[in-house]
Amino acid sequence: MSNKSLETTESSTSLNRKDRLAEATTEGKRVKPQRRFKSITAWLLRYSVVVIFVLMVVIAATLSDSFFTERNILNLLRQVAPLGVISMGMLFVILTGGIDLSVGSASALTGVLLAYSVGAGLNLYAALGLTILTGILAGMVPGYLVAFRNMAPFVATLAMMTIIRGAAFILSKGSAILMDDAGLANFGSGAFLGVPYPIYVLVLTYAAGYFVLEYTVFGRLVKAVGSNATATRLAGIRIWIYRSLVYCISGALCAIAGIMSASRTGVGSPVVGVGAELDAIAAVVIGGASLSGGRGSAINTLLGVITLGMIGNIMNLMNISSYPQQIIKGIIIILAVLLSGWQRRSSEPA
Repeated sequence: MSNKSLETTESSTSLNRKDRLAEATTEGKRVKPQRRFKSITAWLLRYSVVVIFVLMVVIAATLSDSFFTERNILNLLRQVAPLGVISMGMLFVILTGGIDLSVGSASALTGVLLAYSVGAGLNLYAALGLTILTGILAGMVPGYLVAFRNMAPFVATLAMMTIIRGAAFILSKGSAILMDDAGLANFGSGAFLGVPYPIYVLVLTYAAGYFVLEYTVFGRLVKAVGSNATATRLAGIRIWIYRSLVYCISGALCAIAGIMSASRTGVGSPVVGVGAELDAIAAVVIGGASLSGGRGSAINTLLGVITLGMIGNIMNLMNISSYPQQIIKGIIIILAVLLSGWQRRSSEPA
């Protein structure tokens, strides 16, 4: 081969290398923004609950100058405290793949029972103990039907919802029972270090729930039952025990919420908690929990509760009717479920 041919071949090879290098450089420049976009999207999906919460805070602060006042913040937290306690119990149930539609009725019955017991002259501490025990029993019945009789959670708790609400109306004879007790009145309207007592109950409830779910064997098994009940059962775990216990926990927390509501209003009313089951489910879903079970956290549920509370709070500050709250709440739930689905798909291996 002549020298001229060699020079031509080398020149062609050099040009090909330069072309490939230029293409690789261009491709690299194109890939980097794509990777950056994907990483930002993944981060937003991972912390979608926090993003929604922050957006709600920004919107609330923008629409009303009174939102960030100390009085309004404390009032907001005191208002959502009963719902927050109920939602913690709902989270335990949903983590196992179940659902509890009786929580609103259970809080009403326990509030009525507390007012009735105090009015009948029963010792306050005995009345409180009886109230919490009643809440546990109210959760034990659907827990038994779901765990040991394989009844669908929706059916079992729907039936229990109507039974308990009917019992509340029978016990109260269809009207609110006035509760005249200085200790309960002080708990409902009093404060310690400027913070209302119900807020302390809310914080303690979520601190305990967070500890149980994240640092105990019971919490890990509750999530395992919801993630894969068959595998958990084959591993030798008695899943029916955990399925029944979460309903008892939910019932106990409903009783605490009923006590909080009754002490704040000073009456035990059979109509308290109407729709609370839907609000609790909404708070848990907004908090990123999966309705199929196995995924959810206490902190995110608390953010979901406060997010729902902010909707009503900002409406009240702006003197807007309560009816649009339902529309906004529904839109937020839809967005939360869509974000949860996108997050799940993005975390799955390609």
